[in-house]
Amino acid sequence: MKTAYGRSWCGVWSLVAAAVLGSADFAAADRVTITVEKPVVPEAQPEAVAPVATAPFVGVRPAVDLAILLDTSNSMDGLIGQARQQLWTIVGQFAAAQKAGQTPHLRVALFEYGNTNLPATEGYLRQVVPLTDDLDAVSAALFALTTSGGDEYCGQVIDEAITRLDWSTEPGAYRTIFIAGNEPFTQGSVPPAEACKRAIEAGVIVNTIHCGSYDAGIAGQWNLGAQIAEGEYLNIDQDRVVVDIASPYDKIIIELNTKLNATYLWYGEDAEGFSRNQAAQDANSLEVSTANAVQRVAIKNSVVYSNIGRDLVDSYAADHEVLAEIEDEALPESMRAMTAEEREAHVQAKADERAVIQAQIQDATKQRDVYVAAERRRQAEQAGENSEATLGDAVQQAIQKQLAEAGFETTDAKPQP
Repeated sequence: MKTAYGRSWCGVWSLVAAAVLGSADFAAADRVTITVEKPVVPEAQPEAVAPVATAPFVGVRPAVDLAILLDTSNSMDGLIGQARQQLWTIVGQFAAAQKAGQTPHLRVALFEYGNTNLPATEGYLRQVVPLTDDLDAVSAALFALTTSGGDEYCGQVIDEAITRLDWSTEPGAYRTIFIAGNEPFTQGSVPPAEACKRAIEAGVIVNTIHCGSYDAGIAGQWNLGAQIAEGEYLNIDQDRVVVDIASPYDKIIIELNTKLNATYLWYGEDAEGFSRNQAAQDANSLEVSTANAVQRVAIKNSVVYSNIGRDLVDSYAADHEVLAEIEDEALPESMRAMTAEEREAHVQAKADERAVIQAQIQDATKQRDVYVAAERRRQAEQAGENSEATLGDAVQQAIQKQLAEAGFETTDAKPQP
């Protein structure tokens, strides 16, 4: 990264943030700009469980596969900070989408590129997280990213994402890549046009975000990548600040989150790591902002925050035979001496407890949404007619269009506990 756009990330994660926060009447998405402030970045995080790929989902729920390709070259600390800040709002877009009455099964992957700490022989890129439904692992990976100057090979990282990831083959699945950076899109030995053509042939849409001016992005051919792979070209600028809105309901929601965590029965070899990482990502989110922490709680209260294979409550809801299949030593220590009947009753009790807490979170979140929407309208009125729409306004339109083309409904859909 060689320009001063390091503070300008709201690109990838803000792509869908506006869909959760409200809609706006917006015309051409290809000329939207936004400004963000660099959020506070927490200190180094405790070591978490290594992210494990989740196999493509097969069942009645629709599939959504989302790959984030993030430039981590010099001066991109702001970009990484905004990725951390907007993780839960982008996930919220998919929590609010439905197909045939079903909320999608969401998997997220993360790549970094353009970092000189990565081997030159591998194109200065790395798959950080494979496609996984472990959203806590994705959050942990984002908070572990660091920057270092390097060459940014967009074509190669797109090609690697298409090659390495185990993309869903379900009919009607929504498969997409978001790539953000500011150097010319054409750098590197892999022609981006060929990589994007290969992506769309595989049913993967490529959306491009140029961190800089609209015209510079056009000159760098960021728009062509999106055109070839049927995505959207967007650019971000530094002329406007996005401010989180606090509400009287935030403290209630965060306190309920503590109670929600107590209903998880982590199991398996990495049970302790899953528990620690859930708490660590709660802390990371709160360090960014109270609003960010509240957004995370809303996602934890939805079906896209799935921990099947990690949490007994989620696993038992999906398959009642799971308790009979788990070895005693893989169970939480408190359950090992229980009889089969006692184990089932214990898991069901935790599920019932979770349902009550989720209902309370849902009620508080609805009240918060009303409060925040009113406050945003008030701020927009005070700003006057010269106020420009945010990037999120345009991206909401783009993502809803793509989801609609994949057969999803988003307008009135709400996250379900």
